Amino acid sequence: MTVTDRAGVVAPDPVRAWTVTGMLVIFIVINWADKSILGLAAEPLMAELRISPAELGFIGSSFFLLFSVTGVLVGFLADRVRAQWVLIGLAIAWSLTQLPVLLSATGTSLLISRIALGAAEGPATAMAAASAFTWFPKEKRALPGAWITAGSSIAKIAVAPVLTFIIVGYGWRAAFVTLILLGVVWSVAWFFVGGDGPLRVEGRRKVVPFRRIGLSRTFIGCVLAAFPMYALVSMLLTWLPSYLEKALGFSRVQAGVMFGLPSISSIIVMVGISAISDRLLSRGASSRLTRGIFSAVGLLVGGGLLMLVPLLDNRYLALTVVVLGYGIGVAVFPLATAAVSHIAPAGQQASTVGFLVAVYSLAGLLGPWLTGVLVGAAESPAAGFSQAFQLFGGCAVLGGVAAWLLIQPDRDAAAIAR
Repeated sequence: MTVTDRAGVVAPDPVRAWTVTGMLVIFIVINWADKSILGLAAEPLMAELRISPAELGFIGSSFFLLFSVTGVLVGFLADRVRAQWVLIGLAIAWSLTQLPVLLSATGTSLLISRIALGAAEGPATAMAAASAFTWFPKEKRALPGAWITAGSSIAKIAVAPVLTFIIVGYGWRAAFVTLILLGVVWSVAWFFVGGDGPLRVEGRRKVVPFRRIGLSRTFIGCVLAAFPMYALVSMLLTWLPSYLEKALGFSRVQAGVMFGLPSISSIIVMVGISAISDRLLSRGASSRLTRGIFSAVGLLVGGGLLMLVPLLDNRYLALTVVVLGYGIGVAVFPLATAAVSHIAPAGQQASTVGFLVAVYSLAGLLGPWLTGVLVGAAESPAAGFSQAFQLFGGCAVLGGVAAWLLIQPDRDAAAIAR
């Protein structure tokens, strides 16, 4: 590594920076595999544990009961503690919290397990992003942020089919054991590979009252933009396999394989848009365009597509619209994360990103539960799921309007620094 001309800050080594980012992507892959197991095993779990769709939706939503609380608390802690230890602690906790349902397979133990797992996974995305951002300057953060966000998509593409085959061939318990082992293995590897970048050292020099960050128009705009999309993400995490089976008529194995289709589109869009956003910002384009307008357009288009689902009779066309709507809409996450990291002093990256993720993750309490209620009350599963897509799509459109009007990182960064 070399030393820059300004402030004696050590310039990040690109190879080291992307190696750490790769480990963080794997961290998020495991994180989202843990989350998605409830949806992948939904049908056998409901059959064996004798729980209804509404009860499964409630259990899915319970995952987010403490999710935001721990996201905020660990975020502020991580401003002061090395990410290496925070992330190891989180990964080990994921493995431990999944033991109750293996020791006693009941609806109650599943509920307890999901609440505890949600508490342990609440800080994950924000801590991974904050750790990666210590290796990248502000104008180059959307792309690593996109890859970290894409970890969830990679999990659905690469891990979900494997877990589905394990569930079908060996039962849902074998899938839980697999995830427990993955968390332990990653923790050992991160101990030797992980660490904070040199930009964290630079950031310790300036701290501002957090209310100046949290009440800025950019921060509020990012929350309003990401909140409705996260409701959809949490809904699909729990209900997409059931939607594919019960509403569109695919087999369980087909549903497990198709579970990753929305994620393929999301990786392409997130990485592509984030790379373009970073390049334009590096070349002098405004952060309002590259972070705010880009987010707004994605939500307006993605949400608009999802609102069309009730109008479609062909199952392949409906699946295509869901895949595209989801993939385009979720581009808001890396862009919003990069936007709030832009306005925060570097020493407050973890707490700022953590607070953003914690607030918009509250939508996870609504998505699975509300979908379960709609499906249970509708005349058919297809009708209930169509209502859910229309609702969440409409909310995403409103989030796009908020992003267009509010997100201006350059302006707010200057105001916060004064």
